[in-house]
Amino acid sequence: MSSTASLFPDFLRVSTYRRAAQNRVRRWARKRQGSDKPVTTLESRRIYILPTTVGLVFGLMAFTMLLGSMNYNNNLSFVLTFLLAGIGFVSMHQCQRNLVGLEITFAGVDPVFAGQAAEFRIAITNHSRNRRPHLQLYLDGITSRIDDLEPGESKIFYLELPTAKRGRVALDRFGIRTLFPFELFRAWAWLHMDLSGLVYPKPAAVVPEPPATQTAHGHRQHDARGEEDFAGLRRFHEGDSPRQVAWKAYARTGDLLSKQFSGADTSSQWFDFDHIPAADAELRLSIITRWIVDADRTQRDYGLRLRGIEFKPAHGEAHRHRCLKSLAFFDLNDSGANS
Repeated sequence: MSSTASLFPDFLRVSTYRRAAQNRVRRWARKRQGSDKPVTTLESRRIYILPTTVGLVFGLMAFTMLLGSMNYNNNLSFVLTFLLAGIGFVSMHQCQRNLVGLEITFAGVDPVFAGQAAEFRIAITNHSRNRRPHLQLYLDGITSRIDDLEPGESKIFYLELPTAKRGRVALDRFGIRTLFPFELFRAWAWLHMDLSGLVYPKPAAVVPEPPATQTAHGHRQHDARGEEDFAGLRRFHEGDSPRQVAWKAYARTGDLLSKQFSGADTSSQWFDFDHIPAADAELRLSIITRWIVDADRTQRDYGLRLRGIEFKPAHGEAHRHRCLKSLAFFDLNDSGANS
């Protein structure tokens, strides 16, 4: 038992030294390469290469065969040894060349709720005439699928980063690697694009009843409530209900239009941060998030009041995003909160 206990601190020290060495190498690579643009083409000078475990065994075997060939002065053994050595050198060259010239492009990331994985989309384009097999993106145990690129082909690779809290999820850097051919060598390159995604608060599982609905009578033109007085057509906006689409007009012209009505009774709700019966601020944000998700699902109008922020009642994807983004950055000093 004492010997096992004595080994445990040694293991912790080795792990600490290993992490420190990795961080030092990362800082060196960042200083050497600098920040990358959202569209970056890999050059040979920024691609690193090292033998894999299989490659080390292969090299040791070739060296042992060379010693045996010299000892017995066997010409056939020399031929086989140098053939294997040549295969190793060609493999090293091809592994490094498999990454050179690839174009890496940030293709976006959709907002998620806290606790969900943020899916960063990275496009890789092969502008050369050669096929690029066995490509993979990775970051600290997170990997994308392994895929091949034909000449002139572009594909989207995904890196899923876990999220735990609202605000921003950062992808400061990620790597691309390949083991092609024969998996004797591993070539990789680091990219520092300083990417980030938006994380909404996590919707609460159990919430109190939302505020009572307020009804206004015929005071404004409305897109989705009431059908007493037809007011005309307008262009279809994302978030409009399919029930208000002018399908007959679409069949005649091919243009997607939405009906507008006036003089109709409209209803809306106000979600006020200061009026929620909860002491914890994060719980209040989670409750409002759940109310917004439920109201958006049924296309009800809702307004939002935070400290110093007010969004008038509306509905649709754009309104939902504005409200949830304000909740995500509430009381957080983030320069991207207003972008």
